[in-house]
Amino acid sequence: MDAIIYAAGRATRLGAAYSHRAKILIEIGGKSLLEWHIEHLVRCGLTRVFVVTGHMRELLATEIASLQAKHRIEIRELFNPDFCEGSVLSLNVSLPVIEKSAESILLMDGDVFYDRAFLDRLLQSPHRTALLIDTAYSTADDDPVLVPVRDGKPFEFLKRWKGNADLVGESIGFFKLHPADIPRLTDETRSRVVGTGRLESYDEVIRALVKADCFGYEDVTGQPWTEIDFPQDVEYARNVVFPACAAPGRTAVP
Repeated sequence: MDAIIYAAGRATRLGAAYSHRAKILIEIGGKSLLEWHIEHLVRCGLTRVFVVTGHMRELLATEIASLQAKHRIEIRELFNPDFCEGSVLSLNVSLPVIEKSAESILLMDGDVFYDRAFLDRLLQSPHRTALLIDTAYSTADDDPVLVPVRDGKPFEFLKRWKGNADLVGESIGFFKLHPADIPRLTDETRSRVVGTGRLESYDEVIRALVKADCFGYEDVTGQPWTEIDFPQDVEYARNVVFPACAAPGRTAVP
């Protein structure tokens, strides 16, 4: 199994204090976000990772070379030259890799700090195509992508969703995609890379697959993680999530 990490964005919401580095190179616990991703993926048995770059790709290229040597894993760059437009274009540049996959593939937002147990849960999911949710979400300082579930299946994938559901969780931003669902993802992506569709998030592609009943879900509520969008998220990752992940005797996701 391969993994694709999406890390092309400009991270403008982090402000001037972080403007000199790519978001995925922010250090937490003495390692960059990218290195944490690589460590977790290696421990899960993956041997090849693709990183979609854009903003500050030169800095990322240096880190990729270093981590490839350090962790003895193949890491390849996929460059999105149109990173100032919608993230659907990052998904588009990764399609050649996705389409060649004969087994399930992981698609991962690069700006998430988390415990490795998340990946264990996703990889071990009985659902052929699956996503992770956290039902203890907050809208206090962000606008999370919500995943309502009814009769055991996600049926929407949308910010500010309102309605009736058996439960609602925030998407973590990690997806396991089965080869049988690759053609639909490919079609949905390519339909958006012209005209105004180029400004869309790749969330719209995932949403189309959710609405087509492709996804199952795994609930990781209660486990330490955070998405990093704002300066306070960096501090939360360093001061709360990292100590929680490193706590002695911490149990994995059940």
